[in-house]
Amino acid sequence: MVKPRIVETDQGITGEFNTQAYDQMMRRLRDKGWMETDLIIKEGISSGIALEVGPGPGYLGLEWLKKTQGTTLKGLDISEDMIGLAQKNATTYGLTDRVKYVKGDARKMPFDENQFEAAFSNGSLHEWAHPTEILSEIGRVLKPGGRYVISDLRRDMNPLVKWFLWINTQPREMRSGLVSSINASYVLPEIKDVLAETSLPGWQASQNLLGIVISGRKPV
Repeated sequence: MVKPRIVETDQGITGEFNTQAYDQMMRRLRDKGWMETDLIIKEGISSGIALEVGPGPGYLGLEWLKKTQGTTLKGLDISEDMIGLAQKNATTYGLTDRVKYVKGDARKMPFDENQFEAAFSNGSLHEWAHPTEILSEIGRVLKPGGRYVISDLRRDMNPLVKWFLWINTQPREMRSGLVSSINASYVLPEIKDVLAETSLPGWQASQNLLGIVISGRKPV
């Protein structure tokens, strides 16, 4: 039997120590090639202007920009500390002309409707205290025909997979955060119930070894 969700913070990662440790962890995942960039591109998100919800230190979106041509990105994060770190990393990548980070609450995105060709998010869904509102907002700001991919961990992953993630999480200070993130994540039936309450169009939800993937396209 799957244990009930233990809700995590919806205020993002803040504080110098926490943001630096999280940056080290995500940079290591990037260096190992363990990011969802290829999944995003495989789902047809490879052109135009995209929105990333919860970019954290920015590596996922920056890798996406690096692997695509003529694309631009806006990252929306609730943590000012993370925005500062993402901007610094964008400078290191030499991509400051193609990305802009905005502080804001994803429940009420500071963007006009029909603004983005695509949207994606990885690893932040479990932190959203009001997921129905945020998922509906993603649908609102997408242009007709716009695609989206939202991926996250799942609470019912195989214990061996969980152990593999835990042992490979560095720095070690982030291991407790990994466990709390897994405990706060959804299982597939739960997230389907959430999606059914949203106005996000054309969604489908599936699971893989590590987590849950929500994808779809806004009708033209």
